[in-house]
Amino acid sequence: MPVITFEAGKMDKNQKEALIAEFTRVASDILKISPDAFVVYLKENQFDNIGVGGKSLSKSIGGKD
Repeated sequence: MPVITFEAGKMDKNQKEALIAEFTRVASDILKISPDAFVVYLKENQFDNIGVGGKSLSKSIGGKD
């Protein structure tokens, strides 16, 4: 069973559904494995827990939790 893991900041329901569908479709096409075999894990992180360029995202882009 192939597993796809993706970590990002906050996502809305539509974004999550699109990511799951597209990750599964693309991986299935490339690997020639049934889409039913894939498991997709999405992990949302608070912007305070993500740093880019030495700053948390909440400070560098004004992200909100």
